[in-house]
Amino acid sequence: MRKWTPILLLTLYLLGVGVTVGLKNQDWIVAQGMSLWSQIPSPPEFERVIAETVFPSPSPSPNIKLVVAEEPQPKATQPQPETVANVNNVPVPGTCGLQPDPNPTARGTVGPPVNPVTLYRFRRPTDAQTANLQGGLGYTPNEYQALANPTNYGQRFLYDINRKPVNNAPIVVLHETVSDVYSAVNFFQAAQNSEDNQASYHTLIMLTGDIVYIVPPDLRAFGAGNSVFATSTGTETVKTHPQRPPSVNNFAYHVSLETPADGRNNADSHSGYTAAQYQSLAWLVAKTGVPDYRITTHAAVDRSGERRDPRSFDSQLFLQYLQSYPRTQEIMISCQSAYLN
Repeated sequence: MRKWTPILLLTLYLLGVGVTVGLKNQDWIVAQGMSLWSQIPSPPEFERVIAETVFPSPSPSPNIKLVVAEEPQPKATQPQPETVANVNNVPVPGTCGLQPDPNPTARGTVGPPVNPVTLYRFRRPTDAQTANLQGGLGYTPNEYQALANPTNYGQRFLYDINRKPVNNAPIVVLHETVSDVYSAVNFFQAAQNSEDNQASYHTLIMLTGDIVYIVPPDLRAFGAGNSVFATSTGTETVKTHPQRPPSVNNFAYHVSLETPADGRNNADSHSGYTAAQYQSLAWLVAKTGVPDYRITTHAAVDRSGERRDPRSFDSQLFLQYLQSYPRTQEIMISCQSAYLN
């Protein structure tokens, strides 16, 4: 990846990344200006999570070092519970948090650390043979990981801020980056010491169709700020902060498509996404087992009136691809079903 000049990088920031990611403070561009780019590290190294000998392919970018992982071995087929210390000494399964902190600091709560991991932290085929099989249409995208900084994600909670139990079924929320994928990853990998700026997706899908895992599905990505999922029976949202609006983040799996070059601005539309992106998106979403009626967009769940993504999205084409893949639960959107590394 070429080195961005400061002016070009600032321009991308102003036009793009802040437009779509659901930060906790919807007015973060006005409040923070463009100073955040000084915190962003150099282009990330995407670590591949499938052995190169299984799915050979070039690096996502000539200047990004491709780190090849060992072929992962299957984990146990049952969740691995652990007891998390809390005031009530209640056993908390998996990577769950019992309930949000009622008196959070301005910096928020840092998420649990996630070290570079095997494929099975992000999705888990039942055995090694299944892991190597191609999906529907004989298609399997390349899979990489570029883990977010712990300030940009958190735990999924069993109870909301008012101590009411949380039992929402998972949803999938679709986004777009409004930047190139590397700028988005750089932002997510930078420590954000103010809650106003903390943001992430679970997964990014590049223009090439390559998949980049950012936050494991058992954890809570900060993909939508003030948000509600509306159904025929009512609305669903979870309040996890005493001073901030409720959000769908506690039960959402956030997937973002890399925006094409002509859409990295505030226009209402752009040229659209690649066929490889639609195919990879369908391949990925099918593995969550989430039914069609619980697949939504950032624009649909947003309550700030500011989010429009993913713009120029062809829902019919996506559904055509989605119908060609069997629904599985390789991706478990639940802290109670966590597999660690």
